Amino acid sequence: MELIVTSRQYKSAKELRKEWLIPCIVYGKHLETPIAIACPKNNIIKKYKEAGYSTPLTLTGDGIKQLVLIQDIQLDPVTDVLLHVDFLAVKSDEKVKTEIPVKMIGESPIEKLGEGQIQLVKDFIEVEAFPQDLPHDITIDISVIQTTNDTIFVKDLKFSSKVTVLDDPEQAIITVATAEEETSAAEATPTAEATPAADTKDEKKD
Repeated sequence: MELIVTSRQYKSAKELRKEWLIPCIVYGKHLETPIAIACPKNNIIKKYKEAGYSTPLTLTGDGIKQLVLIQDIQLDPVTDVLLHVDFLAVKSDEKVKTEIPVKMIGESPIEKLGEGQIQLVKDFIEVEAFPQDLPHDITIDISVIQTTNDTIFVKDLKFSSKVTVLDDPEQAIITVATAEEETSAAEATPTAEATPAADTKDEKKD
C-alpha cells in the first residue's frame, strides 16, 4: 500500500494545514535522523482507514521510499480534526512488535435472550511478525458464546504461523456479564453531582 508524501520544505505546521497538508514525522532505529514530511489530508485519512496501525505503508515521493507503520495520530481535542501523524520506519526482513485490534462480529444468543451482556475486556493483541505478515485485525464471532460461563481467551484466537502472540495465553478477551451483575453494578455506581467538570487533554506540539 503506497502513500505519496512530500518534504516539508521548512514550512510550519500551520502553513501546511492551510494547504490541506498534514505534517508528519518518520522515525525509527534504521534512520540516522527523523524525516519531516507532509501528506495531503484526504490521502492520509483514507490510508489510515485502510491500514490502521498494523498494515505497512510505503511512503514515496521527493526521494523518499520508506516502509512504515502508522505509530500515532494527533487529533484536535475539541474538533477531532487530524493534526499530525507519526510513522515508524520498519524493514520487510525484520520483525516488528505491534498491537492488532480485536473486532467482534455476529450476535450472541445470550444478548439476544437478554440474559447477559458481552464484554470485550481486551481490544488489542500484542504480536510480533514481519511487517508484511501482520494481520489487519483479529475477528471474533461472538455467536459461539452460548452460556454466561463462556469466555474467550488469547489462546483461543487463530493467527497465522508467521505471527507470534506476545500476550498471556490465559488472558481473557471476551467475557459475559449476567443481567444480575449489570444491575448490581448500576446500583453501586454513585450519582454524579450536577456540576460541570473541565475536560482537559494534553496536546502534542510539532
